[in-house]
Amino acid sequence: MRSANIDGEAARSGPDAGDFEFTMEMLELELSLDGIVLDGLAGSSLASDGLAFSDRVRAAAADLNGAFLFDLPASGLVENCQRIAVLRIPRDKDMGAETIFACLEADGTSIRIEKPDERTLGLANFAQAFVDVFQRI
Repeated sequence: MRSANIDGEAARSGPDAGDFEFTMEMLELELSLDGIVLDGLAGSSLASDGLAFSDRVRAAAADLNGAFLFDLPASGLVENCQRIAVLRIPRDKDMGAETIFACLEADGTSIRIEKPDERTLGLANFAQAFVDVFQRI
């Protein structure tokens, strides 16, 4: 689960995060993940093999010099979602990294990118703590 390039800057998340915009890197990530499904690499379902989802999201994040932190069952935390992968991807203009979520849709055949919000603030804070622990190792 450990990935390179974990940025220690505090994660911007929640209502006080300021203006959150999709960066070019986030757009590239979303297009890359959409391509996985459109190219038929998902097979019958990404959900049929939890590793397939994690591996594909990890590879897409690495292509952008981002970091795959971890993934977990959505458990109702995000609507219409089976699993959530937590990622750190670079912001535009070398301004640190942003914590985002790659969400495996409930149908198990597509992935969408979401930013942390009030409902997922706890997960975003946990992700920042995760980054902090890795920096101390």
